[in-house]
Amino acid sequence: MLVRLLTRFLRPSWPLLIALIVLQFAQSMASLYLPSLNADIIDEGVAKNDTGYILSTGGVMLLITLLQVACSIAAVYFGARAAMAFGRDVRGAVFERVGVFSEREVSRFGAPSLITRTTNDVQQVQMLVLMSATLLVSAPILAVGGVIMALREDVQLSWIMVVAIPVLLIAVGLIVSRMVPWFQRMQDRIDGINRVLREQLTGIRVVRAFVREPVEVERFEGANRDVTQAATAAGRWFALMFPVVMLVLNLSSIAVLWFGAYRIDDGSLQIGSLTAFLQYLLQILGAVMMATMLGFLLPRATVSANRIGEVLETSSSVVPPAHPVHETAGHGEVELRAATFAYPGADQPVLREVSFTARRGETTAIIGSTGSGKTTLVGLLPRLFDVTEGSVLVDGVDVRELDPDLLWGRIGLVPQKAYLFSGTIASNLRYGNPEATDAQLWSALEIAQARDFVEELPEGLEAPISQGGTNVSGGQRQRLAIARALVKRPEVYVFDDAFSALDTATDARLRSALERQVGDATMIVVAQRVSTIVDADQILVLDDGRVVARGTHDELLATSDEYAEIVSSQLTAEEAA
Repeated sequence: MLVRLLTRFLRPSWPLLIALIVLQFAQSMASLYLPSLNADIIDEGVAKNDTGYILSTGGVMLLITLLQVACSIAAVYFGARAAMAFGRDVRGAVFERVGVFSEREVSRFGAPSLITRTTNDVQQVQMLVLMSATLLVSAPILAVGGVIMALREDVQLSWIMVVAIPVLLIAVGLIVSRMVPWFQRMQDRIDGINRVLREQLTGIRVVRAFVREPVEVERFEGANRDVTQAATAAGRWFALMFPVVMLVLNLSSIAVLWFGAYRIDDGSLQIGSLTAFLQYLLQILGAVMMATMLGFLLPRATVSANRIGEVLETSSSVVPPAHPVHETAGHGEVELRAATFAYPGADQPVLREVSFTARRGETTAIIGSTGSGKTTLVGLLPRLFDVTEGSVLVDGVDVRELDPDLLWGRIGLVPQKAYLFSGTIASNLRYGNPEATDAQLWSALEIAQARDFVEELPEGLEAPISQGGTNVSGGQRQRLAIARALVKRPEVYVFDDAFSALDTATDARLRSALERQVGDATMIVVAQRVSTIVDADQILVLDDGRVVARGTHDELLATSDEYAEIVSSQLTAEEAA
């Protein structure tokens, strides 16, 4: 997966990579040439007391060094550009893929894991690209070139390289093979700590209400301890890597000096050649040591690439139609025909053969006990997930055949949990219609019974909204979410228990305003409160995923025991009448 990821997302940066390779090649060749010039200075200049040769050759070395520095700086610049572009494109691809996931795929991965994969995992692979650009290209050139240049200086000492290089490679390979499993565990445990932290931040009020801070602290400490153990174990193996490399490096240097001294003593080797051979050996082992840096990054990057690949290779269960319908003849009529839905791996379906028609200008209400499948049912309309059997039609066309933009443009969904984005009231209201005027925003706020409290704010429509709308009350948040749907002016309104945070007086005023202002639209209302739906044209009673009764309020009171039980639990006999 790592190779596929690199091939796919580095392809657009090929001009930068070519320039990088050329610059790294020039820089490496300069590094290889310098020890040979240094040997000439010792043997031809110092030994023969030739100051002119020393100065001229030293000048050449200085020019080559300046060229090496310039090439190195330019190579790092191009490598950084390529790595940053890679990270940007991978994050964009993951974000785009997650954006088309249905509720099924999001639930499968979990929000904490998706966040980790988009940030931490991408960063690990991006760091590998950056280090590879600065080290991996030059390392093989230095290693191979160093061997050739060392053999030019003296062949008889080459046996030291034959011993040192395999020993170093084997030692590093053993260490890296031990690090890989720990990096896998570490990334999984980072998911765990993100999950615990997210739960604690989201449910902070519940934690404090039940005085569970010590328990949550202990949970976090446990998750934190798991990450620490994995990171420490991987760190111990990595800490062993550099001492092993330096041990081999220093023993090799000692061997060169020891055996080279005998060669100098018998006159078969010059001091400059021995110095050059030692420098080339250090370059070769240094190149291997640079590769060990990648040995530290590669296991973790491989794990991260696999996790990113899982997201990119997961297709949404809600598949866009191959030949979408871009236009329909109707104006918002919704019909379900024997719609059945079951979650993957579930023993029983959540919805069973649900059939009804919601017409334009009418209000269809859905009521039932907790867990009866009401929210799942309304999620089928905008294709948050698809039916497993049966069909959902809008204006006579199956939603699976409609163009997604057309479908979503016709439906205004107010979810059970009202969510506002960070920004202002105006930016949130314009979420469904960026071209809406201020007058349209105020009109929507008035219908949603939110105009009064917005006018009281000093900034009005420009009043700031924090992430999730946490700086406004639950009732205000719900009314702003309703106003957001109204600004969009869709043909079908779906209110998923969207009036639950409103008092009965505000609820009544809002429903009355909706009937006056958008009464020609199709209304689908999911509610727990009977008072919210008493005036509905059609009420569906949902029980265990089935429609067990339908009719108006008065009809259901006379014919449905289930509905009568719900009514009796909320209203007195006089109120129900």
